[in-house]
Amino acid sequence: MQHTLKHARGFNKTLCASAVAIACFSAPMATAQEQTAAVDNEKKLERIEVTARKTTESLQEVPVAITSIGAGELSEKGISVLTEIQQFSPNTTLQTSRGTNSTLTAFIRGLGQQDPLWGYEPGVGIYIDDVYMARPQGAVLDLLDVQRIEVLRGPQGTLYGKNTIGGAVKYVTKEMSGDTQFTAEATVGSYSQRDMKLTGQVPIIEDTVYLGFGYANLNRDGFGQYLQSALPDQDRENYNKDLWAGRLTLEIRPSDDLFFRLGWDKTEDDSNAKGGYRLLPSVLTDAPVPDSKYDSYTSLPTWNKVELEGYSWLAQYNMTDALELKYIGSHRESYSPTNIDFDNTALDIFDVPAEYDDSNDTHELQVNYVDTDFTLVSGLYYYDGESCGNFDAILGVLGRAAFGTPGLTREVSGCNNSESWAAYAQVSYDITEQLSVSVGARYTDEEKTANVNNGLVFYNLYPYSGWIDGFVRPEGELVPQVLGNDPDGDGVFDGPAVESWSQFTPRVGVEYMMSRDTMFFASYAQGFKSGTFNPRATTNEPGVEPEIVDSYELGVKSDLTDSLRMNVTLFSYDHNDRQYIGIGSDLSDPTALNQRLRNAARTAAKGAEIEMTYVASDNLQFDVAYGYLDFEIKENNAVPPIIAAASTPENTLNVSASYLFESDIGDFIFNANYYYRDDYFLFETSDLIQQDAYGMVNLSVTWESQDGNWYGGIHAKNLTDEEYLVGGYDFVVPLEGGGFGPGLGGDTTLIGYYGDPRTVHLTVGYRF
Repeated sequence: MQHTLKHARGFNKTLCASAVAIACFSAPMATAQEQTAAVDNEKKLERIEVTARKTTESLQEVPVAITSIGAGELSEKGISVLTEIQQFSPNTTLQTSRGTNSTLTAFIRGLGQQDPLWGYEPGVGIYIDDVYMARPQGAVLDLLDVQRIEVLRGPQGTLYGKNTIGGAVKYVTKEMSGDTQFTAEATVGSYSQRDMKLTGQVPIIEDTVYLGFGYANLNRDGFGQYLQSALPDQDRENYNKDLWAGRLTLEIRPSDDLFFRLGWDKTEDDSNAKGGYRLLPSVLTDAPVPDSKYDSYTSLPTWNKVELEGYSWLAQYNMTDALELKYIGSHRESYSPTNIDFDNTALDIFDVPAEYDDSNDTHELQVNYVDTDFTLVSGLYYYDGESCGNFDAILGVLGRAAFGTPGLTREVSGCNNSESWAAYAQVSYDITEQLSVSVGARYTDEEKTANVNNGLVFYNLYPYSGWIDGFVRPEGELVPQVLGNDPDGDGVFDGPAVESWSQFTPRVGVEYMMSRDTMFFASYAQGFKSGTFNPRATTNEPGVEPEIVDSYELGVKSDLTDSLRMNVTLFSYDHNDRQYIGIGSDLSDPTALNQRLRNAARTAAKGAEIEMTYVASDNLQFDVAYGYLDFEIKENNAVPPIIAAASTPENTLNVSASYLFESDIGDFIFNANYYYRDDYFLFETSDLIQQDAYGMVNLSVTWESQDGNWYGGIHAKNLTDEEYLVGGYDFVVPLEGGGFGPGLGGDTTLIGYYGDPRTVHLTVGYRF
């Protein structure tokens, strides 16, 4: 939680109630001040305000399991990227996906989605000021001008809708004050890290029109390198960073009751494709297990790209002191050509160059009412998204050996587009001064259209000319369409496959204020993950039904004393109609990439989450976050069978301490935290890649001058240099006598991707 000890001129400044949020990336709505320091006693716990229920409330009064990490704590700990948030939220996994530096793998309470291919829906929603980020590509956000990060655990199917069966992560941007402000910040560190950030705001018409801006340029050399490459004269850095991001925001306030905002943002990530670590030596070429977990081999180009651009607009009208009307709209586009070498050798054994091309538009109309004992949050929501792509699974060595051809490629391309609308409402009513109830519901209607082209070509095919030296598609030659609308069953497709689903998701809760500082709550909530089509289909097949999660929570939020806060949540859930990506029935063709998408399993879990803050003195604070998850498989028709929750440990623990030292030259804050994750499997159906339990130590020292203009910090991450897996590929065959035989592609492809090693960086900034 946000540090409570810093005096008023620091990060705990009380913000003007009429200020509105600066848009960072796509910003759709104004947010209230993050937190108000206790004014009568410095030792008191802070009041932290959140917008988890789309209205501004105290964290301790929201009957939701939520972690809020404010701007001060993010700065003090040197947190600069979204994935680091997992350390501070129980039962949360936010990790960089395999093969790229900017694709997110997100799980909360064991619920999420690991495969980032178009068509597969996430299980944890990512929101930038309540605008939904539909695809995981580019979702590993670098934090720029952020007010706080909120992690909502458990299904959020009422207010946030589909694809939040695990929960939601909200990126809330800073408020605009209306004064001229400018901040410049530079960072240098390990692996030649060199970052620069510029943010600010300028009033164009005093008290009426404001312009906000932000720019970041982030660079770092690779943690490792490509030891072998089939291509000369290319950048061999592995796990490097080369990214810039910019945004502009125009805010207009014609009167006290009327507010408009227009926002634009763009991000370009030119970091190299991420090469994996061979856990086994190759049997087809000289590719032994490297000495460093961050070294790799490749036969593909090392370049990679993620381009994101978005527009947002907001109109807000306060009809009365209690009634608010709000319209939020957005348009986002992303394009990601990527080079993923599955086998990580200098031969074309199993290479997968791919393209992702997405765009979506959202419109939301809200009607919100807040009275003394009655609160209503309601709205209409519309989403129209196009998600397309193609990949070429190049099995060149196999093609030349088995068929005597120049190569072999299984190409898959298509689109999986969605159009949906929803109506939602949630009412909170105080029956007495102590007892209140909340009732909410959302109705969603969604239609998806999809087509898939899937087939073999007997040469090495690449997505477009110039991708790599080699073959490109001859003009007019196409792989066959295998998924589409074929009402006659004659194999002639009249158009894309079309299916629709509708879902009613309720929530019921009761809250009891035992005292001014202690609230008990219990709730039932339902969430759903959208129905979809198989983006790797090899035959015409129907779409799968939505996944449904029924969740029960019992919790207490209590400020036991003025200096001790304890929040505890017990939960259980049933996860029905799990969409499972398994093998098909035809096992005779090693080139088929046999995959079948179906509703094949039912799982459940129960667990506990504890978050504690203890303010020991005016200068010293301790925080603890613990999560426990007991995962259960109730029905298992998957092939191969499910054995565990992917990327999800049974226990997570974070213990941190913060100390404030005041001096004549400014304030110093010393931060230390220890983060522990239990062992876990990388995949839900395989025990071939497992991460043992590990602990991580981080230390930081930050400083702010007496006048508040200058600031700086030294941050040491992963001090013990722990090596921990965050992704992988397992295309091998376990042998009865032990060891592994070759899998798809004819090689022992068992690959791991790792989190960041030990790093140290220094940040210096100036603001006025």
